[in-house]
Amino acid sequence: MTDNQEPILSKDETSTHQILFAKVKRWQWWCLVSLNVIFLLVGQAAAVILGRFYYDQGGNSKWMATLVQTAAFPLLYLSLFFLPSSQHSLTSSGAPSIKILASIYFCLGVVIAGDNMLYSVGLLYLSASTYSLICATQLAFNAVFSYFINSQKFTALVLNSVVVLSLSAALIAVNDDSDGPTGVSKAKYIIGFICTLAASAIYSLLLSLMQLSFQKVLKRETFTVVLEMQIYTSLVATSVSLIGLFASGEWRILHGEMQGFGKGGFAYVMTLVWTAVAWQVCSVGVVGLIFVVSSLFSNVISTLSLAVTPIASVIVFHDKMNGVKIVAMLMAIWGFASYIYQNYLDDSKARRTQTRETESQNDSV
Repeated sequence: MTDNQEPILSKDETSTHQILFAKVKRWQWWCLVSLNVIFLLVGQAAAVILGRFYYDQGGNSKWMATLVQTAAFPLLYLSLFFLPSSQHSLTSSGAPSIKILASIYFCLGVVIAGDNMLYSVGLLYLSASTYSLICATQLAFNAVFSYFINSQKFTALVLNSVVVLSLSAALIAVNDDSDGPTGVSKAKYIIGFICTLAASAIYSLLLSLMQLSFQKVLKRETFTVVLEMQIYTSLVATSVSLIGLFASGEWRILHGEMQGFGKGGFAYVMTLVWTAVAWQVCSVGVVGLIFVVSSLFSNVISTLSLAVTPIASVIVFHDKMNGVKIVAMLMAIWGFASYIYQNYLDDSKARRTQTRETESQNDSV
């Protein structure tokens, strides 16, 4: 057989090869989903713990807390060097223009910067329990946005997952017996409440808009586009945060923050650096799950992390793991498993349909 000749297979051999190829693709898909889930859970848990450590040890700059959420984006350039150049190809007939891409990245980046700022203000003015409880509402917001923007279908298992995960996050929140921030007035409390609620809604909207961008505009089927989305939107968000840091004058207090940090100046710098890295790991997981699954699934895993974070707190801060937190963890795992099982059913159904179509085509040959 020469290099230009194609192998001649019988109908049964062709069907077998296509089924094996489908299984390989399925295995790769689940590995990619698992990897992004780990990125999201570990990254968000580490970022939240380090963010709380920053405030507890004397940090008070809202713009700095906002900046570190996107400032480590240059690290993602390293990932591009490990991807084969062939992955940059488009599956569609043509790529969107530079003007369209720039507009998408700029708009999303500005919204991300504003959303990060709202979260920073909310965490500063609210107790951890109230903050977590309000953040759990992002699933409800995302269900609405996914339905109208992404035509997301809801089954009994998906709705069960959303409800159980929301209740799990709420249970953890109301069980958190930590005291709220000292010196916070009623007005600031209301501001924190509104900011956190708005941030949860905007975050859910961002997930749906990113998924829509992947499907309707970018139309790429490689992980490269996920990294590009994260890099360029983070570039814009970081630039906006830097402008806010200097325009607000908070940059003048950073030296005093470092000198007065509870664990010392070196710990101050390391806290900010690793917080930035953790947020980037989390963001890759978020955008990756939007790309390979959906915005709703990404938000479900984000809510699951609200139950994972207490485990990290037990390890790092030696927090007490009581019965209520254990029940909340089991509920979160139940909700997570429900959504995973629904995706498994959908995937199995799609594979069976593809196999039947392939066999039908082979029979007609």
